[in-house]
Parts: sequence; structure tokens; C-alpha cells
Amino acid sequence: MVELTDAQIDAAMERGKIAHLNEPRATAVRYNRKLKRVVVELSNGCTFTFPPHLAQGLETATDEQLAQVEILGVGYGLHWEALDADLSVPGLLTGLFGTKAYMARQAGRTTSPAKAAAARINGAKGGRPSKSARG
Repeated sequence: MVELTDAQIDAAMERGKIAHLNEPRATAVRYNRKLKRVVVELSNGCTFTFPPHLAQGLETATDEQLAQVEILGVGYGLHWEALDADLSVPGLLTGLFGTKAYMARQAGRTTSPAKAAAARINGAKGGRPSKSARG
């Protein structure tokens, strides 16, 4: 077990106070069924919304499950008990909708006109070469 000194504890508490004053926190959260969005009211007066299908653990949730959201702690997180899902408010604000592995899988699913065109060209050539042919 690591023992912390009083100075380390005091420094951590000071960082927490500064973060609490400067970083937006959730003050209210709800699921808007009409818009199909989770709506987060922030301590800085802004509102952040996101479609739940983007977030890890919420992809297949029902409207009823999504409506059962609560704020964790002093506004750092959102929690859905029935889904056993938690999301970080600072993470959401930076575009992180899940773990690093989850986000990497989502990035591979991204579509764009360029990606679609490349897929069509590869398909016309017979598709992606086998691994042995690629070297």
C-alpha cells in the first residue's frame, strides 16, 4: 500500500478545488425521447446533448432505460443502473464515448464518400487481396 504525505494530500485537494471551479460538471441530466438525445446541463451554463447509440453501453438501450440516468458524485459522471453503464462528463465533452478499445472499434466503422469510393474500386478489382498476397 502506498502511503501519502500530508503535502501530497493537500496538493491533491487543491487540484480538486481548482478543477471544480474551472471544469464544467453536470448539474442536471435527462433523456429527450422526441429528439433521441441525452441532454446534460453543465455548471458553466452550457447544455451538451448526444445520441445514446454513440456511447458504450447505451447502444441498444430502450427509451425507458435511457430515461433512468443519474449524475455521479459532483457531476463528473453519468450512470445508468439498469444498463450498468457509466460515462465521464469530461470525456463526453472531448468526444470520448467509451473506452479506448471501444472508440478504436467505432473509428473503423466510420464511413465517408472517400471510403465508399475506395470500397467500390476495390470491389470492382475483386475485393481486398488475401493476406498472403499482401506480403
